[in-house]
Amino acid sequence: MGTALVEAPAAPAFEALRAYLEAKARFTDDDFDLLESVFVPRRIRAGEYLQRAGEVARWAAFVASGCLRTYVIDEKGKEHIVKFAPEDWWVGDSTSLESGAPSRYFIDAIEDTDVVLIDPPSHERVLARVPGYAAAFRIGLQKHAAAKDRRIVSALTATAEERYLEFVKTYPSIALRVPQTMIASYLGMTPETISRIRKNRSRRDRRSAEAFALRAS
Repeated sequence: MGTALVEAPAAPAFEALRAYLEAKARFTDDDFDLLESVFVPRRIRAGEYLQRAGEVARWAAFVASGCLRTYVIDEKGKEHIVKFAPEDWWVGDSTSLESGAPSRYFIDAIEDTDVVLIDPPSHERVLARVPGYAAAFRIGLQKHAAAKDRRIVSALTATAEERYLEFVKTYPSIALRVPQTMIASYLGMTPETISRIRKNRSRRDRRSAEAFALRAS
């Protein structure tokens, strides 16, 4: 499906951003007036794109509700998911946004998703004028860098089960919301491996519950 961004209800989408920012820094009413003037609320329907590979990225997006994914397609046509962005996550190709070079990434909606969008000039403007936004942005960058480092280390050293458990910890709602094939793509394993991990954990949990019940009786 093609790129089709339609207007989203402005108040709920921006209020989600406001709550996210207020949890990380101090803001004045004037700060939020400026932010509301530059962030653009949009709804992306399931299967529609925020951006395609080969396009210059135009927006960074804050997810108010729903879920986006960032992925690449290799020369064999296989998708490799790089990132999920559920509620309260940011998504965008920072390299393309900053340099104006074409992006390598597709970003689309897994489910109907409300976002607020900001373009690079507006982003630089609010960084300079709103100290709280700059502080929250730094926190977000640190979180992103830490998550990226954990994923690299996990890919190099962790077992398949450990990588899956780290995924569930990082994206607690995603395991229940997206197809198993997408989780497998993100983790670099087969859907069958994830099914096996889930079954083994379910058996262990059931045995633990039975053992606890016996001790308590």
